[in-house]
Amino acid sequence: MATVYEERARVFKALCDERRQRILELLHSGEKCACVLIDEMDMPQSSLSYHMKILCDSGIVTSREEGKWTHYRISEQGSKKAIELLREITAVSESGSGCENCRK
Repeated sequence: MATVYEERARVFKALCDERRQRILELLHSGEKCACVLIDEMDMPQSSLSYHMKILCDSGIVTSREEGKWTHYRISEQGSKKAIELLREITAVSESGSGCENCRK
């Protein structure tokens, strides 16, 4: 089972690449076939597959097979999870603030 840090890393890895951000932008309007993404992104199928694997592994994107093509869409649940992870990692805690050495 993945640790919380591994889970966070998968999500943020998915978001840290400008090509994957562009793919997510294309998916805003709904499900897209890989053939459409290949054309829109002007990239070979192998490159798209690499990026889609990262996006799907993060849970932000889901896929389904139809014939020889794969169709992708943003996962509402995965998107909510990514937002929650960002909130968790950036939450400010009042307890334990400051340096013990500075208080002496």
